[in-house]
Amino acid sequence: MNAPYKPGQFVAQLPTSLTLPVMSRIRFAELTGYPEGVVQGWISKGYIPTLTIGKYTLINLALLNRMALDKAPWMTGDDHA
Repeated sequence: MNAPYKPGQFVAQLPTSLTLPVMSRIRFAELTGYPEGVVQGWISKGYIPTLTIGKYTLINLALLNRMALDKAPWMTGDDHA
């Protein structure tokens, strides 16, 4: 049996939300609200970066995030709007 926690006792906890660097295209479609066919088209045209692990092709969220930040006007100083 586990003893109750005492004040000041270190308790390891898993994060409530885990950020993953890759995601399936089906889950990406669910989260973005776009149809799977649209997401697949973006992948086929090279708009969304992917990573193949074994027989699975996953969306590379880390690279997609980097690409989005690289195009952000406040990151480049091109915010002349």
